[in-house]
Amino acid sequence: MSTTSDYDAVVVGAGISGLYAVHTLRKRGMTVLGIDSAAGVGGTWFHNRYPGARCDVESIDYSYSFDEDLQQEWTWTERFATQPEILAYLEHVAERHDLTRSFEFLTRVVSAEFDEAASRWTVRTDTGKTITARYCIMATGVLSAANRPEIPGRDAFTGESYHTGEWPHEPVDFAGKRVAVIGTGSSGIQSIPVIAETAEHVYVYQRSPNYSIPAGNRPLTPEQIAEVKATYPERRRKARLSGGGTPFTPYPKGAMEVDDDERQRVFDEWWHRGGYLFAKAFPDQTVNMAANDAAREYVEAKIRQMVDDPAIADELIPTDHPIGTKRIVTDDGYFTTFNRENVTLVNLRRTPIEEITPTGIRTTDGHRELDMIVFATGFDAMTGALSRIDIRGRDGRDLREAWSAGPRTYLGLMTDGFPNMFIMVGPGSPSVLANMVLGAEQQVDWIAACLDHLRQNGAAAIEPTPDAVDEWVAEVNSKAAGTLFPSANSWYMGANIPGKPRVFMPYIGGFAAYGQVLDEVARDGYRGMTITSAQNALVGHGER
Repeated sequence: MSTTSDYDAVVVGAGISGLYAVHTLRKRGMTVLGIDSAAGVGGTWFHNRYPGARCDVESIDYSYSFDEDLQQEWTWTERFATQPEILAYLEHVAERHDLTRSFEFLTRVVSAEFDEAASRWTVRTDTGKTITARYCIMATGVLSAANRPEIPGRDAFTGESYHTGEWPHEPVDFAGKRVAVIGTGSSGIQSIPVIAETAEHVYVYQRSPNYSIPAGNRPLTPEQIAEVKATYPERRRKARLSGGGTPFTPYPKGAMEVDDDERQRVFDEWWHRGGYLFAKAFPDQTVNMAANDAAREYVEAKIRQMVDDPAIADELIPTDHPIGTKRIVTDDGYFTTFNRENVTLVNLRRTPIEEITPTGIRTTDGHRELDMIVFATGFDAMTGALSRIDIRGRDGRDLREAWSAGPRTYLGLMTDGFPNMFIMVGPGSPSVLANMVLGAEQQVDWIAACLDHLRQNGAAAIEPTPDAVDEWVAEVNSKAAGTLFPSANSWYMGANIPGKPRVFMPYIGGFAAYGQVLDEVARDGYRGMTITSAQNALVGHGER
């Protein structure tokens, strides 16, 4: 590792976005330093090693498209890849393109401050290193800041305690143990069936039930793999033209525009596709309440078929949000796990937790002795990782204060008052509503072209105007308001974090539409941006 502390760009994060950013900027001849707090590459897939962890986007789509040889060389083993396979893939990409030499691992960024006179960022780390760079790219991840709820006595428990987002690298043995799982979001739903296989007893502490659909996972056959590899260009083309960055398009009519038999047939088809894709069966499922009710009733009937006890089924079926307005979980045997004698559902809405004791958990209906507690309580999503860094922009402006009423971005990429700082797959972009790998490529390619433009014009800094940010925030809010999404207390809204502003954070207008907006902004000379030279002379100011 070079001792140089001055770079063209610093990239914070070694996940999917950070790896591609380092690769792309290096290819342009830029000096780049990547920083990550983990011991290796992978981002969320480095940390989320909990049992049952897998991606809910098909493996053949949740992969880079920039390297055709890589697409042909790598072979996925199953339809929905597990965490170990995804991490192995990202490690392979890093090795193939020699990316790790540009990273410092086991290093956490504690602050980033913009020097207006020099148009450079000064980045400080917990290892005592100071780095300066023209550009700061925050590839910190949208699901990387683990959320540990403030439960009385949380740290008093003397047994084993884990968080799904910070899972240990060594194996965790559940055999013969009394295990509590707090939380029934994605990580809880995926891990509970695996834990129940060997645990003496599993107590599932559920505050809010979630819709989940079996993955229908299966090994990929040699014939399927050959077909995908032969047609990857077309598959990627369709993905980029889609709403979610995958090559699937909804049924051409609304759910209530067809008769009952056809609606049932379409729901059956998308149910068997598995997982969150069910939300896309009809184009109006998350817009029209009648269509949503039809989808909800279909899934509820499926849940009742899988759960033997009708009373337990009632408690596992959500009543507080339209289906699809919280991300539908992709599971493997979740609901049938509640048919096991060694699994107990604890409804925290009826019997909330009073405290965690040294030996277990006390709810209003009594105390349960435990050997292990698993916190499946998710993340401070979208903005959490950024808020844990002291980021100071022009005139010392604090990003946390600037976003105190909710995140404010232009195109989900930049925010006013923080020149030359780019945010990857964050609030104001499709982010978690789309395929994160293609989303990272889409944004990094745009950023790289933007930096080319700055270099060609002798410019030193770029930032959006306050008006451009205001207009984009209004656009994001308007798109969300036209759907059922804001009616759910979801992590899309920040609702899982006490005190966090309730703002719908992702851009819901669609992956392809977002790409068109990016292209138009660039074609219009980076409309909505102020571009300055090293002497702070105005080089360009894109028209709005």
